[in-house]
Amino acid sequence: MAQTEQTAASLSTLQCSSCGATLQFAAGTHHLTCQYCGAANEIKDDDTSPIVAFDYADFVAGKNGGSAAQTARVVSCKNCGASTTLPPEVNSDTCVFCASPLVLNEAQNKSIIRPHYVLPFIVPQAKALEDFRAWLKRLWWAPSDLTKMVSGDAHGFKGIYIPHWSYDAATLSNYAGSRGDYYYVTETYEEQDDDGNTVTQTREVRQTAWSPVAGAVENAFNDVLISASHSLPQDVANRLEPWKLEALVHYNEQYVSGFRSELFQVEPEKGLEEAKRRMQPVIRETILDDIGGDEQVIDAIDTTYSNLGLKYLLLPAWISTYKYNNKVYHFTVNACTGEVVGERPYSAAKIALAVIAAIVLIIVIIMMLQK
Repeated sequence: MAQTEQTAASLSTLQCSSCGATLQFAAGTHHLTCQYCGAANEIKDDDTSPIVAFDYADFVAGKNGGSAAQTARVVSCKNCGASTTLPPEVNSDTCVFCASPLVLNEAQNKSIIRPHYVLPFIVPQAKALEDFRAWLKRLWWAPSDLTKMVSGDAHGFKGIYIPHWSYDAATLSNYAGSRGDYYYVTETYEEQDDDGNTVTQTREVRQTAWSPVAGAVENAFNDVLISASHSLPQDVANRLEPWKLEALVHYNEQYVSGFRSELFQVEPEKGLEEAKRRMQPVIRETILDDIGGDEQVIDAIDTTYSNLGLKYLLLPAWISTYKYNNKVYHFTVNACTGEVVGERPYSAAKIALAVIAAIVLIIVIIMMLQK
């Protein structure tokens, strides 16, 4: 099927049969809804094949693991550089990641790589806002005007699919190091007893016998997730984990309808470098277990990676971005678990009052003890 025919076919599945408006995916359901007439259409997943990883080398070579290109309306933020797809009904908007106004008349229809899989929104916007407000109430050190600023209605929360790479790998790690085994020797020493007499005592002293070791260990890694976005701070993306990857479905435009999707900014090669760094602690722990003994020292590790697999995923999040004292902060909700991750400023006034109160309390305690 030609690309224009594919685009026309996908658009027809997103149109309300009653009024012709664009249908939107309803989070937490398995259907599309019309925000104008209330009609609902069930999403039919025609592809029921298993969720599998694709060959990494083929994807990098441009074969994309069978994931063809698709056409999407894309707008780039002039401030932070994030490129996102937009729902067709959006006429004005701000950047999800930096809150800067978007120049929508510069949006372009671009050919982009179609993701392999998508994790549909599970947590509705109202529930995300409820979880966010509960989290916000626990921020005692946050400025009071901040709470008023960001705890408004649901319009401040925007749903967006964040691109991720998921890596599989089999590793073989050759290592060299040392193994330490404890043993005990009896040591004689002298000390004075309570009467001032010198007495001879013995005690057991621990020693360590070191021996060189070398060996090889194997590990299997599945779904090592790396955010393919620079727009959301990496530490925020990491704290949003884990994701319910068992709920992944084959990519279908209907699950994305009504939501924004960010295009990947991190190339798969760079993502693999980060994935390897995340594998290292697991590999080291496996080596330490293999060395055994009471203490272990690793001098060298040489790891080879094989059976590299890759999935291009879209994972859902509700994001509220705001500026406070000329700095951008993010509140992000994992839209499949409800986990809230936020950045916030601290109130200098509240901290100062707490310090003064602590000093006053200390002075009162001292005065009471001196009486």
